[in-house]
Amino acid sequence: MGDNLTSITEFLLLGFPVGPRIQMLLFGLFSPFYVFTLLGNGTILGLISLDSRLHTPMYFFLSHLAVVDIAYACNTVPQMLVNLLHPAKPISFVGCMTQTFLFSTFAVTECLLLVVMSYDRYVAICHPLRYLAIMTWRVCITLAATSWATGVVLSLIHLVLLLPLPFCRPQKINHFFCEILAVLKLACADTHINENMVLAGAISGLVGPLSTIVVSYMCILCAILQIQSREGQRKAFSTCFSHLCVVGLFYGTAIIMYVGPRYGNPKEQKKYLLLFHSLFNPMLNPLIYSLRNSEVKNTLKRLLGVERAL
Repeated sequence: MGDNLTSITEFLLLGFPVGPRIQMLLFGLFSPFYVFTLLGNGTILGLISLDSRLHTPMYFFLSHLAVVDIAYACNTVPQMLVNLLHPAKPISFVGCMTQTFLFSTFAVTECLLLVVMSYDRYVAICHPLRYLAIMTWRVCITLAATSWATGVVLSLIHLVLLLPLPFCRPQKINHFFCEILAVLKLACADTHINENMVLAGAISGLVGPLSTIVVSYMCILCAILQIQSREGQRKAFSTCFSHLCVVGLFYGTAIIMYVGPRYGNPKEQKKYLLLFHSLFNPMLNPLIYSLRNSEVKNTLKRLLGVERAL
């Protein structure tokens, strides 16, 4: 027991239980996805910053979402790729705690940004004449800053509760990154408070915001159905559908992992769900917004010099 309770300076991430050849195959598969995630979200940021026509509240919040997606991927994927090449390479205790803190921060921030984006769409469609008066730049900056600050504060609470815990040997984390529930399984102490805080945070950070989004879109749907112009309805549905796709992907996987039943979902299944959540979601977000958004596509064409002369 004395050896088991000695100070832990590093952890070993077990990653995926596959052979060396499959690990190399996964490395070759995930590396392009990671690069595409950075390029896709970086392109969204570049287009928004370069084109003044995209300097609106909707694209302001979209740029923050792109930043979160880049941060998501950079926080977890590089370590996962390193572990696929060198399975025995450990991660330091400080690095592991930092990864846990950052992942929680970005998750909470994205939850709130999606709520803010739904509110922006609600005001634009349900109160179009008052949109500019309501969604001022001061309001937009306040909403974005509040989302980031809330993510940092809630993550600090989890970190403060996690750091005092003693950890047992062997220090092997059954995950591809330092996910908080996987780290808590190594603690040599009662972790009910930590687990209950994670559950409470997930419920308040997922179920509450998702309910707000559902109510917002019910109001939006009623307003869209009252639009006389078919073209107006089509444009409103297109914009809202893109946001709903992102909401469904993000909240669907997160609720299954942190709010769904603790039993009946194998650990490996949740691990792969979290892989989708932290790698594929950030990669798909720019695709969803760019492919269904004519303004983004037109801006890209103008910058590439392929827009047809009128």
